[in-house]
Amino acid sequence: MKKNFYITFLLFFVVGCIFVACTKKNRGGRTDTKTSGTISFVSDESFSPIIDELREQFEYQYPKAHLTPNYTDEIEGLNKLKNLQTCLLITSRGLTESEIAYFRTKKQIPVVMPIGYDGLALIVNKQNNDTCITVNDVKKILSGKVRNWNQVYKGSNRGEIEVVFDNKQSATLHYVVDSILGGKPIDSPNIVAAKTSKDVIDYVDKTPNAIGVIGSNWLNDRRDSTNTTFKKNIHVMNVTTRDIATPQNSWKPYQGYLLDGRYPFVRTLYAIAVDPQRALPWSFANFIAGPKGQLIIFKAGLLPYRGEINIRTVNVKKE
Repeated sequence: MKKNFYITFLLFFVVGCIFVACTKKNRGGRTDTKTSGTISFVSDESFSPIIDELREQFEYQYPKAHLTPNYTDEIEGLNKLKNLQTCLLITSRGLTESEIAYFRTKKQIPVVMPIGYDGLALIVNKQNNDTCITVNDVKKILSGKVRNWNQVYKGSNRGEIEVVFDNKQSATLHYVVDSILGGKPIDSPNIVAAKTSKDVIDYVDKTPNAIGVIGSNWLNDRRDSTNTTFKKNIHVMNVTTRDIATPQNSWKPYQGYLLDGRYPFVRTLYAIAVDPQRALPWSFANFIAGPKGQLIIFKAGLLPYRGEINIRTVNVKKE
């Protein structure tokens, strides 16, 4: 009797070991679950402030989960996803039909989740008080048709316009080419490619004739709970679709103006998950797209993809 017990116990033990070994093999060596483990993911660098906040809150909610962001440009991030070197990419565009077909050849099913909206901000030096600009003038500057500040603002003595981007392969630059210039290349002779979004801000802060192009999530002053002020060391330009820009018809990339369409340069943020195990990368993407993640995005000054947002007009009486 005792012998049969030991044989049965040994049999269950062996079967259990084989099951665990097969499970690990099927998971490609991964041991993460939806709420635990250690993984890395990729995000365009221009979204790093909001992604850091989301990651910190996710890890606070799930203490056994550890996520390491790899901030890079859009092209490298997509290549890592295609090569299955990461299971999660956060960027400013979805996948094309050909890209989806490519993943299917790898027997992978990508899931594309829109998670929010970001304003593409134009910033200038704090000494530059010419802060209202038309969409047409922006296009002329980026296409090289306008090269000097006095062509936009008569009497300006700031000289040539230096246009500063974060990276030559970033989501910011791709948005400019695809959505502002209609697919035409940027042809301004004075293009400066900084390494990061922070470098763009620093460059504009030190360069009176520069205009920087940057994601608005970099510019919110975290001390302001209303999300209506921006960092004080630069000016954020007001943009209008009208022929002439004035303070009355031009708008900054505030949440309300992203929502009602008054601010013209708005891009969608996406979380793209290629995670057949539906484990930690999948869980983090769903957290961002879910109620808590959307609230974090809202409090960070961006526009969440989901959720009802009401704009109220308030009359302020001056005594």
